[in-house]
Amino acid sequence: MSSGRRIFIGDVHGHYDGLMKLLEAIIPGSDDQVYFVGDLIDRGPKSAQVVQFVRESGYGCVLGNHEQLLLEAFPGSKVSHLALQAWLQSGGQSTVASYSKPETLLESLNWMRTLPTHLDLGDIWLAHAGLHPKLLVHQQTAHEYCWIREEFHSTPKPYFPDKLIITGHTITFTLPGVAPGGLAQGQGWLDIDTGAYHPKSGWLTGVDMTHQQVYQVNVFHRKIRRLPLMEAVVQIEPARVMPRRQLLHS
Repeated sequence: MSSGRRIFIGDVHGHYDGLMKLLEAIIPGSDDQVYFVGDLIDRGPKSAQVVQFVRESGYGCVLGNHEQLLLEAFPGSKVSHLALQAWLQSGGQSTVASYSKPETLLESLNWMRTLPTHLDLGDIWLAHAGLHPKLLVHQQTAHEYCWIREEFHSTPKPYFPDKLIITGHTITFTLPGVAPGGLAQGQGWLDIDTGAYHPKSGWLTGVDMTHQQVYQVNVFHRKIRRLPLMEAVVQIEPARVMPRRQLLHS
């Protein structure tokens, strides 16, 4: 069993420079385990660089809804034009612009096809969006793991009795009572997507669960901060979670 830290990185959304700044603050060692919650791509300027870095690092990563959108646009050797338009309108244009060669994008596609929808890490379950509280584990599909929101966040009891579910996907400040940069915790889950791409936030988050420390860098003004997890987290009351309005597409 590794004696290092377990570190979880929130939705990067193409902000490679911010990611590098964040990792400079965290300084992962060879014994540390680093995991990404998905949504490496789209909206930010350097999606290709982010994907290449995560691929070559060998760090863990689960499938995000933005990776799924891209894969749906290129099923097999064909192009789904309807799905392609949906992806491009969801931030995919910046991803396309970050790739200088089509073959490099193809390499990224092939790697994304290998990403799991979730990782069971013992006491932690990693998934991009969450799980549907009314479905058993074997009934969950990529749609639940990549897209679920209100049903998951409003559950009145933990899905697992002995595991914390760590997610991204839903920007934390869209949840009740959470300020930009804050983390959100509900019944058996912790959301670490602090909206790196969003002008209201800019915060990219890494969490050292071993030492209960939060590291953050703001991708717009490069401010770095570190604080205890308990100070960064806002507890979410399930009854206060309201249906999300389509003002954001995270």
